[in-house]
Amino acid sequence: MAQDSVGLPSDFQFWMHKLSVWDQASTLETQQDTCLHLPQFQEFLRQLYEALKEMDSSAIIERFPTVGQLLAKTCWNPFILAYDESQKILIWCLCCLIKKDPQNSGESKLNSWTRGLLSHILSTFRFNIKEVDLFTQVLGYAPTDYYPGLLKNMVLSLVSELRENHLNGFNTQRRKKISLPASAILCLWLRHLPSLENTMLHLFEKLISSERNFLRRIECFMKDSLLPAAACHPAIFRVVDEMFRYALLETDGALEVLATIQVFTRCFVEALEKENKQLKFAFKTYFPYASPSLVMVLLQHPKDIPRGLWHQALKHISEMLKEVVEDQTHGSYGGPFESWFLFVHFGGWADMAAEQLLTSEAEAEAPEALLWLLAFSCGPGAGHQQRAQTMVEVKAVLRCLTKLLRSPALSARDLQAAAGEGGQGAPRPPACQQLIRRLVLSFLLWAPGGHAIAREVITLMAQTDAIMHEIIGFLDQTLYRWDHLCVEAPRSRKLARELLAELRGQA
Repeated sequence: MAQDSVGLPSDFQFWMHKLSVWDQASTLETQQDTCLHLPQFQEFLRQLYEALKEMDSSAIIERFPTVGQLLAKTCWNPFILAYDESQKILIWCLCCLIKKDPQNSGESKLNSWTRGLLSHILSTFRFNIKEVDLFTQVLGYAPTDYYPGLLKNMVLSLVSELRENHLNGFNTQRRKKISLPASAILCLWLRHLPSLENTMLHLFEKLISSERNFLRRIECFMKDSLLPAAACHPAIFRVVDEMFRYALLETDGALEVLATIQVFTRCFVEALEKENKQLKFAFKTYFPYASPSLVMVLLQHPKDIPRGLWHQALKHISEMLKEVVEDQTHGSYGGPFESWFLFVHFGGWADMAAEQLLTSEAEAEAPEALLWLLAFSCGPGAGHQQRAQTMVEVKAVLRCLTKLLRSPALSARDLQAAAGEGGQGAPRPPACQQLIRRLVLSFLLWAPGGHAIAREVITLMAQTDAIMHEIIGFLDQTLYRWDHLCVEAPRSRKLARELLAELRGQA
């Protein structure tokens, strides 16, 4: 404890300055700076409490003369009060200032002043409060007088459901869902992290327990959970995003998790567009480890870009990612994993790159930028040399597929040979092989002669259940992405839907 408190006096000056700046301005930049410093400030408060609890109030004022000013400024900062355990630790610190038996008027005034601050903080838990609380005003959410209404809604919802069950002869002993206002759920998640974590775990259970989840159904699950809308608040977004990160790491980049992240991101961006005509928080607050300019480029909706300029947009994304990943001067944006994790949020760009390489006739040779983007999408673990090798493999396959496009008669065996399957060469890394399978599937959907041999090719490819589920996932993702991009390809859509229905029936 002694070691922790050694640096407190110097930290005091730093945080006093920060709190003064945060208190005097309410710009997006100030809010962003506040959010980015919340974990460090909470740790400072924790260390301060460890020091204060060992002293009486007189010793506290002697050692930390400005502690009252610091704690007072903290009490009126809504972002600090909403973050994790900061409010609880702040209350502990204030309690240390109270003298049980004040000996003079100065100590009595300090007690009274401290109790006033405690009353301000604890008032957020009172029922029947009528005044609009500054805390909720600044955050832009409902004031604390929603509690009586919340209780009334809970009771009415429960009574209504019990009555309906009774009339319909249902078993009234089941645990029934009680509807709560979205604002109440948001406030609960902001103040009680386990409830947010439980919602995420419940969502994962839904995704795992149902084997035949279309992405449209996952999107419904996602929106019903209120997570995308609630994630408009950066504190909730960061928690949800971290849980997706852990799920991705624990499952070794499972395609189902990747697809779910992309659906969540799409719903989250839609919620931001609906809620914020002018953003309350800078995007840096949501993606603190990413290049802001890269985030803005990835956030572009391809539907808003003329189809003829998709190639240019993809090339720009590739160049920006490559600069961050392979240029060591960008260490402030994290390692390759952080860039890859950001990119998979917007994974539709990689699928678009594959389609561009197959359908574009503008260049005889596959553009290096798009090849690099596809190689990088395979995973963050690949280094420069492995990505280069993947690019060589993909370029060779694309060259063969381009020749087959001009072939008057296509056969499944020709396509299998073009993909390099069943050959005598060294086996490819799994991620590279998966990428090539996706290229072949895209070829089948887009090539005029691919429709006639699609079923035979898939039968040759799907040698294991894992590959079968991978193909099903690809077709589902493709249809989902085409719907959002309003892609007009009736024959390709029809084939994808038929194949998806048939393969789901076999799986």
